Amino acid sequence: MPPFDGLEFYASLACYFAGGVLSAGAGFWIARFGDRGRPDRSFLLLACFATAAWCALAAGLGPFQPITTLAETARNLALIGVIFRLFSADGRDESLKPIRPVIIALALVQLFQPVLLLIQYRAGYVPEIASLTFEVSSVLNMLVAIGALVLLHNLYAGAGAASRQVLRWSGIALAFSFGYDLNLYTIAYLVGEYPDMLVTLRGIIAGIAAAMLAFGGSVAGRGLQFRPSRAVTFQTLSLLVIASYLIIMVLVTRSLTLIGGDLARAGQVVFLVLGILVAAAWLPSKRVRGWLRVTATKHLFQHRYDYREEWLRFTRTVGRGSKADASFHERAVKAIADMTDSPAGVLLVSNEEAQLELTARWNWSMLEVPGIAGEYELTALLEKHNYILDLDEVRSGVEHHGELPHVPEWLREAEDVWAVVPLIHFDRLVGAIVLARPRIERSLDWEDFDLLRVAGQQLASYLAEQAGQQALMDASRFDEFNRRMAFVMHDIKNLASQMSLLSANAQKHADNPEFRADMLVTLRNSSEKLEALLARLGRYGSGPVEEIQEVQLDGVVRRLADRFVGVHPVSIAQSERVAVLASGEALEQALIHLIQNAIDASDNENPVFLSATMQGLNGQIEIVDAGHGMSPEFVRSGLFKPFISSKQGGFGIGAFEAREMIKAMGGRVTVESREGVGTRFTVTLPIVETRNLASLSDTPAQQPNEVA
Repeated sequence: MPPFDGLEFYASLACYFAGGVLSAGAGFWIARFGDRGRPDRSFLLLACFATAAWCALAAGLGPFQPITTLAETARNLALIGVIFRLFSADGRDESLKPIRPVIIALALVQLFQPVLLLIQYRAGYVPEIASLTFEVSSVLNMLVAIGALVLLHNLYAGAGAASRQVLRWSGIALAFSFGYDLNLYTIAYLVGEYPDMLVTLRGIIAGIAAAMLAFGGSVAGRGLQFRPSRAVTFQTLSLLVIASYLIIMVLVTRSLTLIGGDLARAGQVVFLVLGILVAAAWLPSKRVRGWLRVTATKHLFQHRYDYREEWLRFTRTVGRGSKADASFHERAVKAIADMTDSPAGVLLVSNEEAQLELTARWNWSMLEVPGIAGEYELTALLEKHNYILDLDEVRSGVEHHGELPHVPEWLREAEDVWAVVPLIHFDRLVGAIVLARPRIERSLDWEDFDLLRVAGQQLASYLAEQAGQQALMDASRFDEFNRRMAFVMHDIKNLASQMSLLSANAQKHADNPEFRADMLVTLRNSSEKLEALLARLGRYGSGPVEEIQEVQLDGVVRRLADRFVGVHPVSIAQSERVAVLASGEALEQALIHLIQNAIDASDNENPVFLSATMQGLNGQIEIVDAGHGMSPEFVRSGLFKPFISSKQGGFGIGAFEAREMIKAMGGRVTVESREGVGTRFTVTLPIVETRNLASLSDTPAQQPNEVA
């Protein structure tokens, strides 16, 4: 082989010099600090110093000089001796007698290298003989490397647990060294010459292998373990895939070259183009990376999850979002979804009636979720069993806790829905997270269930803490509001008393009858207005003062529609004659708040629709608009919270007051809203007949011996 020139020469010199220093240092380390009881100690010393001598000759004379090749042969024989003596570490040097013939055969193959040197020295000037000796030398070196690797595999696979601690680092070093040689000589045989880059790096590779032999030869090195992280493993696998692709390219192009002619050149071009297209289409693909991750996890690791890494990522995601505008609830969904590689998810939170409502979405805007996403039966089941709902099993009819009748239809029909993870805090269901199906389809197993159940409990504590903090903030705002309102009510009460007194005195002392009459009317009206304001302010937090009575919903919606004539289009979509139990004035006041909110959210030409219907034992009023809509986050956390408003200059009291009034009448308010689509408020109140049923149930049953 021709010597290196230019930068290649200096790079080769530096690598072989560094390898020689490392090898010599490893030999002195073993001699000074090595375990003197190891059976391979003498061969380790011989291998390290032989490697140092070979690197020195390669740096000084070149890697292809005859004396350098002889030094390489001595180094390989020493490494083969290390492998043989390593079998003694497990007491198998005597029991495994078939190993000795293999070792002798490898040594004899290695000893053919000096014979080839002699042939090349005598007849190397003949091109055919030179080419033949090069190919034979490459094949012999490949055979030695393959045999050594097979012995190392048998050595480690059959070793006991205690012996593997002795073998670990020495086995890694030997496999590293012979694996590199196998790669070098295979490429050399295929292309007909030594690859310059691999030959240049061979010295430093040999030095690193000698350093690992020194680790394995010391007492401290036994307990040192090499445990690559999963990220390193996945990256290494990706590199191996790329390397395999390149090797296939080399083999195919080499084969086509041997064919020769135009067909070979055309085949090379076609193969190159196809290879580039395949690499560009598949290597950046998330699906391919996901498949590689799942395959590696399944076959290379005892557990699917790296629990330390998963917990660190979970904590980072919940603590601070990847996006500045991501809410806490969106981060909560992402934290759970990332564990299972789910591309999307939604958060459902339990309301006051133990029903599940949509609170947040993450990457799943197309999923249709109803206003009541789950009834209390499903909530009770998830809470009782802390059961992770596998939707594939549900669709197949598999049942574990009687959950099939309680799974909503929207979960069954959405094929992308994969699992429902309950969030349990102190045996109470805080909410649930619905996960989308991963890009690489797989079934849930026990490890998924364990990790998701624990992560769900941790996330439930975060949600409960956030809800507690929000409640404290609301209570603080209410305290401030009550303090201010106390002063306002006191002042207004004094003003009303003064005006009433002025009115009484004016009747006795005013001389001008006309002035007196006007003054009396004005004062009387002002007093009535102030007293009405006091009555309204006094209702906050204490419920309406009017008596619950029979109210016709069709009349209510007609009066409300007439009230907004000339202000905004308000149409009646449906009006049934339904009598409910409510306070007429308070009900209209609550509905006015909701209709005004709908008008504020709608454009001038978009009407607001009202309907009054009967649903079972309840009367129902719906207020529907096609306005801007609200986000699930705001509906859950802001719509019915006092002092929080989406309108410029709003006080955030109207929707809160409306809901409190409806609740005081025994009814409820539900909301369905989508941003850019519109909002539907539904007010539900018990019909009059329910009062009669309640009175009948309270009447004591007649005893059999009583006379009618």
